[in-house]
Amino acid sequence: MAARVTYGIQSVRKALARGGVERLFLQEGLGPERLGRLSEAIAGSGVPVAYVAAAELQQLTGTTKHQGVAAFVQSRGALSEREAQSFLDAVELPVVLVLDGIADPRNFGALLRTADAAGVDLVVTGRSRNVGVTPVVSKVACGAAEAQPIAEVGNIARFLGHLADRGLRIVGTDDAAAVSLYEVDLTVPLALVVGAEGEGMRRLTREHCDMLVRLPMRGVVESLNVAVAAGICLYECVRQRSHLAPPGTLR
Repeated sequence: MAARVTYGIQSVRKALARGGVERLFLQEGLGPERLGRLSEAIAGSGVPVAYVAAAELQQLTGTTKHQGVAAFVQSRGALSEREAQSFLDAVELPVVLVLDGIADPRNFGALLRTADAAGVDLVVTGRSRNVGVTPVVSKVACGAAEAQPIAEVGNIARFLGHLADRGLRIVGTDDAAAVSLYEVDLTVPLALVVGAEGEGMRRLTREHCDMLVRLPMRGVVESLNVAVAAGICLYECVRQRSHLAPPGTLR
């Protein structure tokens, strides 16, 4: 497995609880009061700890908002297109979240966090059009960046074609769609597609969707943040599938 950098007290604490932390970095002079419950987790983890200057932590994480703690965390790494197809062949009633060009690392982190929480089987991104798993993404995702299966594919439209061939319904989100999210059956094998911030889905991606859905908007705003919108869609899927699986799982 590859190792990724994550930072921040809560993100590192969750990584320690899950396992897979290879090494910890703490800012020199950081007391147990500042670390809070993380101090106990570190003491019982047996993970090697390096005490470094704040400047070194900033260089490691790429930010001054590291809260005095960072870690190297094991990550399963992204699946290839072929591996992703084989992975989904073993899933009985898959839910796939397809991201068509998410550029903001905070949005990507929030999407991974929600996907993990909702029990999404696979998150798919374009190899060249989506932000990678950076330390910011890892922090916002709160452990999901390391736990959530992710695939990086060379061509989103082509991969949607493979999903359709495997019997998945391809549902895209579009503010101008005629059909409401709440009118659609989400209990079938499903790929939910969300587009880039501001631009939405590309034309070829849109053309590979079986249907487009919108979220009802009752106020003056015309659209929602992409991570918020995807979260609403995924939890509508959770709601619809609640009679198909034990509580706490999407399937």
